[in-house]
Amino acid sequence: MDAELKSLRIDRTKKQAGKSSSRAVRWILAGFALLVISGAAWLTYGRLNAATEVEVVRVRAASAAAGDVGGVILSATGYIVAAHRIELASKVVGKVAWIGVEKGDKVRQGQVLVRLEDDEYRARLTEAQGQLSMLRARLAQLENGSRPEEIGRAVNDVEQVRADLENAKVTLERTRTLVAQGVLSRQSLDDAQAKYGAQAARVASLEKSYTLVRTGPRREEIDAMRAQVRQAEGTLAFARTQLENTIIRAPVSGTILERNVEKGEFVTTGFVGDRGAKGYVVSLADLNDLQVELDINQNDFARLAAHQPAVVTTDAYPDRKYQGAIEEISPQANRQKATVQVKVKIFNPDDYLRPEMNASVAFHSPDKPDQKAEAKALITIPTLAVRDGAVFVVVEGKAVRRSVQVSGTTPQGVRVAGGLVGGEDLIVNPPPDLKDGQKVRFRQG
Repeated sequence: MDAELKSLRIDRTKKQAGKSSSRAVRWILAGFALLVISGAAWLTYGRLNAATEVEVVRVRAASAAAGDVGGVILSATGYIVAAHRIELASKVVGKVAWIGVEKGDKVRQGQVLVRLEDDEYRARLTEAQGQLSMLRARLAQLENGSRPEEIGRAVNDVEQVRADLENAKVTLERTRTLVAQGVLSRQSLDDAQAKYGAQAARVASLEKSYTLVRTGPRREEIDAMRAQVRQAEGTLAFARTQLENTIIRAPVSGTILERNVEKGEFVTTGFVGDRGAKGYVVSLADLNDLQVELDINQNDFARLAAHQPAVVTTDAYPDRKYQGAIEEISPQANRQKATVQVKVKIFNPDDYLRPEMNASVAFHSPDKPDQKAEAKALITIPTLAVRDGAVFVVVEGKAVRRSVQVSGTTPQGVRVAGGLVGGEDLIVNPPPDLKDGQKVRFRQG
């Protein structure tokens, strides 16, 4: 047994090989877990620090032009409008038979723009002409009096009845004698007497008719007929005017801004429905007479006066500048907006300017050309860019929060008096969770 016990041996190579194998598996699993944890941490960090996509606009401030008189004392924005816009309407009712202009066409004063159907108006003109001719003929008849032939006939009628009267008188005398002798009855005498009286009355009537024929119509009849002739002349003139009004002409030289009718559409002078007859045919304006319409805040209104010089620029062509001056100041303010409307006349407009185009106006001091006035840059930004009195601008790929001073509102947005100088990349409508210093990137397009 001792010998057998001494011969016993433990194979330690297999045990060491098993330990090495399990240790390698553990290292592999630990490395894989570390890799997974690192990847998750990297993704989480990337998401937390990813750049937020934002919409950005470049802030632009209006500056004074070279050669301006005095310093800029106030800047404002508004719209270009035509000083006198005309919506050309028709004076008569009818269907459009022809229209010869399109939007944007230049027209001259008196040029035919639209023709209406005129058959009915021509018929009324012809009727009025016939009525006037008839009344004029009757007036001429009254003024000329009786013709010689009519007077001669009246003389003959009087002579004939006078002869009949003489014959009736002879018959009456003879009858009276015979009745006295008892040859004829008393009835015969009465008949002869009645015949003589009737004949005498007829003579008197024809003699008066002869006098009227020889004298002619009464003055009152002639005056009444003349009045009827003048009335007919007025009716004819009205019918002729109505016919001429079927041709619509340009009242002034200008440019067609809108074409409101098409051939076959009905034009009216009364009530106008949404889909019914049209109230006007075209609108036009003289684009050589343009103004800028502004709403000036009441706090800034005291800086302005009538005929104050100004420089006008547009968003479409910022490098083009136009001289102007205040031409009209509204006599009343707008209570809801707390503004006063001011219109600035543009002295030398060109084809680059269009009605309803955005425009910026820089007002200058005419009294102190040597004293540098306090220049106040015009900064107008979208309303949605302002949040809690501050905006976000992009600086080196990060959102930077800046406090701003809002001085009023304009049709284009809000006006900023401080906090921005122009040239900044402004974030429009920043996300609610956007923080100062957060990475951002521009939205494509």
